[in-house]
Amino acid sequence: MSSDDSTNAPSTGDSASSEVTSTGSTPAPVGRREAVREKAQQVHVRQSRARLVRRAAWISAAVVVVAAAAVVVGVTVGGAASKPQLSPDRADQDGFVVTSISSASSSTGSVGSPGAAATPTPTEGELTPSPTVTASTAAPVQIHVYVDYLSPSAREWQLANEPQLSSWVAEGAATLIYHPVTMLTAKSNGTKYSLRAASAAACVATYAPASFFQFNSDLLKRQPAVDSDGFSDKDLADIASANGTGDEPKKLRECIETEMYASWAKAATERAVAGIDGTDGLSLTGNAMVIVNGEAYQGEMTDPAEFSQFVLTSASGKSAKNATPTPTPTPTPTPSATP
Repeated sequence: MSSDDSTNAPSTGDSASSEVTSTGSTPAPVGRREAVREKAQQVHVRQSRARLVRRAAWISAAVVVVAAAAVVVGVTVGGAASKPQLSPDRADQDGFVVTSISSASSSTGSVGSPGAAATPTPTEGELTPSPTVTASTAAPVQIHVYVDYLSPSAREWQLANEPQLSSWVAEGAATLIYHPVTMLTAKSNGTKYSLRAASAAACVATYAPASFFQFNSDLLKRQPAVDSDGFSDKDLADIASANGTGDEPKKLRECIETEMYASWAKAATERAVAGIDGTDGLSLTGNAMVIVNGEAYQGEMTDPAEFSQFVLTSASGKSAKNATPTPTPTPTPTPSATP
């Protein structure tokens, strides 16, 4: 073999090396690229699915919370709507007829008067003689008393007129109806004494009606001062017990201490302010008001004689409202003398 032939002949080693190099630099096969792409897609799908699951879980939790809140609100509103306003069984046009008159226990008992004004109670000898109202064949006089247990004028009227009121009721000459009202609820340092006292009076009228007149009188005689706290609910229950608890003492105390008729008392006052039934357009405008046979008493609250005269006038049908005016005679001209 010539040197040229040996020079030009391909080298087996070089050829193999060249083939390996060529193979190493060649791009990855198509199948491998597809596998990588598919794996990436799977990872993306799993991540997207996880995000969707988390989002669905959040939405479900929110729905559960909203639904639970709706249920709570529904139960609360439904319960409030289904709970009726309690009204005293014995209330007649928002008032209580006095059915029994006996000596009240106002001078006894362990409950004091918080901040009460020291107004002396008139004794029988100090009372001004007043006209006598007697029973007759006519219907008894209707006396409606709108009483706020924090009202000084209501207290004055009760103290001045209690003896004759007791006599008239005992003789059947008058029907006495008390209407507890709550005009001064805001005048007791936030304790709402007027409202609580009116509710307590309704409780006594319901569970111990024979003691209502005494309890009513007792609250007025021991009346707290305006802008004081007034009696607590327990104190009110103790005062009621001192005057007689009726057949259900536990229910009476529970009624007073839970302020069972507070909503009724507030609503009854609002009705009286809007207009009083059985009158000619009268409405409650103050914290003490007395109406006799449909006519409001405008006289002195501390004068029993004046009030008795008003009652007599109303009973006879000769009140100012019903009085027929007497025509004034026209003077006859006197003929002048003829010259």
